Amino acid sequence: MKNDKLMITYRMLMNNKMRLAMRMVAILVIYHLSLFNASAQVKFGYFSYDRAFKSMPEYSVVQKQLSDLKAQYEAEAKRVEEEFNRKYEAFLEVQRELAPTILNKRQTELQELMARNIQFKEEARKQFADAEKENYAPLRQKISDVLRQIGGERGYAFILNTDAEACPYIDPVMGEDISEVVEEALSK
Repeated sequence: MKNDKLMITYRMLMNNKMRLAMRMVAILVIYHLSLFNASAQVKFGYFSYDRAFKSMPEYSVVQKQLSDLKAQYEAEAKRVEEEFNRKYEAFLEVQRELAPTILNKRQTELQELMARNIQFKEEARKQFADAEKENYAPLRQKISDVLRQIGGERGYAFILNTDAEACPYIDPVMGEDISEVVEEALSK
């Protein structure tokens, strides 16, 4: 429970840091645009990475694979927890009748089992996060390839990701919303 709260807090902090970083990048880009604007017109594109990512046909396949994997981890965690509960209840029923050395041995066994359960849950979380990263990597690479292609074909100086409220305003005269172009290219 405590680890879950820590993970939630960590994710919130990372999301806040990500938003701050995206805002800083947007400010720097806008600053540099204003410098370049005096001498030459700079073209750029913008789109929602998250929207493009979720529009990919492969996304639902990866989501299903990850959902199945998560279900396997959860089923194993539940089985291990139920096993621990059975052993603990059996221990509680006979603990008053046990000799001190046997009582200590059983308590130690239960503590070790609990420690292994906690370790399994942590390892499962890590392995699931690694599986997510590994399964999404080809999709992210495909988006990067498509963006390079679109950027080159259209002569953009750069392409902005508008997620995380990084760009609250973009002048449509200077930039072009390429969300639909990206989604169309990703669907091929």
